Amino acid sequence: MKKYSSKRSIQVLANLLQQYNILDVVISPGSRNAPLAIHFSEMDDFNCYSIVDERSAAFVALGMAMSEKKPVAITCTSGSAAANYYPAITEAFYSNIPLLVLTADRPTDYVDLFDGQTIRQNHLFQQHSYGDFQLLEDSKDNAEDINSEIIKKAIELCFEKKGPVHINIPLEEPLYELVSELPTFPVVEKTIKQKEYEVPSSLIAEWNTSQRIMILVGTKDYSPELENLLTQLVKNHSVVVLSEANSNLYHEKFFRHIDRYIFGFTEQDFKTYAPDLLITVGQNVVSKKVKQFLRAAKPKQHWHLDEIWQPDTYFCLTHKIEVKPELFFSKLLNFITLEPRPYYNLWDVLRDKKDKKHQDFLNLIEFSDFYFFSRVSESIPENYNIHFSNSSAIRYAQLFDFGKRKIYCNRGTSGIDGSSSTAMGFAIKNQNPTLLVTGDLSFFYDINGLWNQYIPPFTRIIIFNNGEGNIFKIIPGPGNANSNTVDEFISTKHHKNAEFLAKHFGFSYVRVEDDGTLDRVLANFFKPDTQPKILEVNTQGKTNADTQKAYFNFLKEI
Repeated sequence: MKKYSSKRSIQVLANLLQQYNILDVVISPGSRNAPLAIHFSEMDDFNCYSIVDERSAAFVALGMAMSEKKPVAITCTSGSAAANYYPAITEAFYSNIPLLVLTADRPTDYVDLFDGQTIRQNHLFQQHSYGDFQLLEDSKDNAEDINSEIIKKAIELCFEKKGPVHINIPLEEPLYELVSELPTFPVVEKTIKQKEYEVPSSLIAEWNTSQRIMILVGTKDYSPELENLLTQLVKNHSVVVLSEANSNLYHEKFFRHIDRYIFGFTEQDFKTYAPDLLITVGQNVVSKKVKQFLRAAKPKQHWHLDEIWQPDTYFCLTHKIEVKPELFFSKLLNFITLEPRPYYNLWDVLRDKKDKKHQDFLNLIEFSDFYFFSRVSESIPENYNIHFSNSSAIRYAQLFDFGKRKIYCNRGTSGIDGSSSTAMGFAIKNQNPTLLVTGDLSFFYDINGLWNQYIPPFTRIIIFNNGEGNIFKIIPGPGNANSNTVDEFISTKHHKNAEFLAKHFGFSYVRVEDDGTLDRVLANFFKPDTQPKILEVNTQGKTNADTQKAYFNFLKEI
């Protein structure tokens, strides 16, 4: 016989989550949140996942929400457990990923009494959440009615804002008192609103009079509707669409390798290739070079399209358009002229020259991180989703063509701290297989991302291990410091490998150290197996940073 928590606040919470179809719950162990763990795991509708490390658990849930495109709940015990959620919550906040954060707590009058595992949890995440709520203890007057309204408001905020919302849940002892029957709850009236939008005539006039229109798409989930709308805009060479690997746009007339095209721009080039109307879509842009270009170019008009965020990234924002890009462009197309503009041809000529130089360089390189990315981009089966860790991995990804595979990266805060956990969470909930391509520091930092029993056997991880944070040998600045200081405290040189970690977490493992072996192993790496697999590409001691610098210098020689 099933047993449920006797806590009315937990019963109300579970009922409302059911009604709003939030059914995935990532649970970290503890006593104070035992009523939640018992209740959710006993209810047939909920999919419960046990992840011990709260920091990793929150990123796993973030990956699940990425994959499912709907909120995922996370719950933990009181005290520092809740604080460990913070890195993933900041990522979700800046990436528009819905997490419902359920932290169990001691009763409110125990705070600051030095009771065990008790910190100030109410409003703990208020700087990076769209709502911070605290439920009443069951013993308080009208607690059930008030809690029901609080939970409903929190859930609807999570859907509306597409980001993290926090509910702190003080729980009195006893915590393990159970019941065998649940009450019947009323059906709630959902009040999630859909936005209406009409394009102002002033924007239509600006479009029709602009001669150099650029649309820059940053980090964004794949949207067939947006891709189709932007395709209509480029088919007559009316606009230039710049996108990145993680923009998930695939038309041949989109400019998908920004750094390849604009590296080495002079002050005159900034003027030559600058737009007079810039339209930005999506979240964080990886390319630092395009930020420098557009900040120097100073477009006369800059529209940003997003329901939640309106950042003035390029210091020239003129219109904050708080609407889904799909809705905006579908309305705009009814009124604008789609005539050819020489601006597209200007960029197209540049692309042809730089793409040829790119291919010429690939014929010259030896085994290195750069060589690895050129080979792996050609070897991944089409049905794989690809997650890149931050730092070097996502930057290399911008230089190569990964076809129409869906690409993801935690670019909200651009940290390495949860890349593996996010990818594993995504893999758990997605019907297509997932590949994580990660640098060594990112992988070793987040090894607890592999500490769960739910990773599908068709999951793959490729680590390119250059023995340090090689990005600090690539970016300008660290080279001015003492080399010993850089090696120990910035790039953090090491000689670790993942062989024993792979075995510990139940992954098969293979390591390669040369180009011939890499090509041979890649041919078999994605074949079905009973275990997930790790491929470690050892490039320690290779001239990885110098090869990338040589690449960009090679592109300049036109």
